[in-house]
Amino acid sequence: MTLLSLPALTVAPARVIRGTGLVAELGGAIAPLGRRPLLVGGDRTLGLMQSRLGDSIENLAAASYGLDCSEASLAHLRQVAADHGADVIIGVGGGKALDTAKLVAHYQHLPVVTIPTSAATCAAWTALSNVYSDQGAFRYDVALDRCPDLLLLDYDLIQTAPARTLVAGIGDALAKWYEASVSSGNSDQTLIIGAVQQARVLRDILFQKTAAALDHTGGPEWREIVDAAVLMAGVIGGLGGAQCRTVAAHAVHNGLTHLAASHGTLHGEKVAYGILVQLRLEEMGQGSSLAATARQQLMQFYQSVRLPVNLTDLGLGQITVADLHHAAEVACQPGSDIHHLPFMVNPEVLAAAMVSTEAGELRSRGTVEPANSQEVTP
Repeated sequence: MTLLSLPALTVAPARVIRGTGLVAELGGAIAPLGRRPLLVGGDRTLGLMQSRLGDSIENLAAASYGLDCSEASLAHLRQVAADHGADVIIGVGGGKALDTAKLVAHYQHLPVVTIPTSAATCAAWTALSNVYSDQGAFRYDVALDRCPDLLLLDYDLIQTAPARTLVAGIGDALAKWYEASVSSGNSDQTLIIGAVQQARVLRDILFQKTAAALDHTGGPEWREIVDAAVLMAGVIGGLGGAQCRTVAAHAVHNGLTHLAASHGTLHGEKVAYGILVQLRLEEMGQGSSLAATARQQLMQFYQSVRLPVNLTDLGLGQITVADLHHAAEVACQPGSDIHHLPFMVNPEVLAAAMVSTEAGELRSRGTVEPANSQEVTP
């Protein structure tokens, strides 16, 4: 009998605890994993956590990841973990803090606990970390050998985050459908079909429940949207694996991080804008009326929740042609997720798609001149 060689699946954390007041119970939750924890987060978050934890956890050390999940930060934290004799890593904070904690645990061969302080991404769930430069520019991602050993989702903690972070998480979660349906929509593999269909259901949940969630922070719909952005989005990536890929939306995000002016916007805000760019590319490259309709639908939804619909909304309305093309070149570099589109895209065409919703305004300023859409080759 011949066995097929299939990639290992990292579907879900070994254990997920969700509820209220969970931070106070952290000591008991992590006891099976280790006795000398290292708490990793940002400066403000560490202060918040240590005030809540007090002396409830013995042998607890804490260290800031700094400004970014960068190689320098990772090297420093690995040394801190070794010096402390850490036997479990606890990541607390947003996506970059959690990515950093997961990577430190990965490199040190230690269990990891993730505690998100907002619903801005699904980083608390996934077996993936993004690495940035010290200046905040995306460099590469690292596939981890497993999902976190424990994910602790404390709604009380999530509720302390600004509403904008949940909106950003909604934008990031929406990308699951628009990207996975392009990269894996024709797959005949059972698990990938399941992941893509879950992404469609996730999109519908977000459309249906977001308004009520934002109107009633802490209420039942709000919790459902938090679960959708943090947990269900993670399930889709775990079940679909590497074959249920990110496509242009995340590639656009990665390119924009190379512009300093974009660093005031959140990951999910850039990704949400990237979905619109991807749909515009599909219009240009395939003449897709479905993509055009989807883009108009999304823009209405974005405007209702204050997600960005163009570069101006991202604070990038005054960038130069050179800056725009630099971001597009990064997004189109070899190995980029944008090449999972079913047609070729070059930086000139991507730059055109990135400004097409406000092309008249930018042309009048002499800032950007969109390229001919015929350059996209189906």
